Amino acid sequence: MNKICVTLVFVGFFLTTIVYAGKPDGSVYLDGGDSKYGLILAHGKGKYPTWLVVDPLRKGIHNDLGYHTISLQMPTGYSDWKEYSDGFPDAYKTIEEAIAYLKNDKGVSKIFLFGHSMGARMACAFVAKHPDSGLSGLIVAGCRNNGGDPLGCDQNLKKVDLPVLDIWGGKNGKDSRAASERSGLVSATYTQVKISGANHKFEGREAELLNAVKKWLKKQH
Repeated sequence: MNKICVTLVFVGFFLTTIVYAGKPDGSVYLDGGDSKYGLILAHGKGKYPTWLVVDPLRKGIHNDLGYHTISLQMPTGYSDWKEYSDGFPDAYKTIEEAIAYLKNDKGVSKIFLFGHSMGARMACAFVAKHPDSGLSGLIVAGCRNNGGDPLGCDQNLKKVDLPVLDIWGGKNGKDSRAASERSGLVSATYTQVKISGANHKFEGREAELLNAVKKWLKKQH
């Protein structure tokens, strides 16, 4: 992302601040034209913006709903999943840059955030710690609760004051148990959807995942 230095003149002193312009480094963007809706996507541990789960979604939501979609390059390179907590501050910065890009450069007024696996952990932690982010909703897929702060999805989702879609593959025991532990959060604004037969990567069930996300997004309009 490019940086523009802006100097503000006040009485008696100068203040220089940095304003970000352009999309986040490494991200993949699909232009929604005049649409006021956008979806930001965060991939799983050690992956990339066009990986299995996020790639069909970013394309499907763009093609079917006309959204601006931007799939991010999230922090990677940690040898153990617990070490990814060290990358959460960088993840927050990347998400903030994507929000600014959609709002300021593309005129998007309603932005949703999607995260899968470790990206879901990062996404719900971001929303929990940034309640004034300007997002309109959160979607998590295959989000697990272990690891403590900031990794635990259950701890963070309890703090989220936005509409939430919580999706998991019914074929994955760990994801199913995690979702069951969060079942008490279900409400008028917190929706859970199980995709029966889907594994953690939703392989072969991409269409069902896309349809679940589309159906929920339409209700938020």
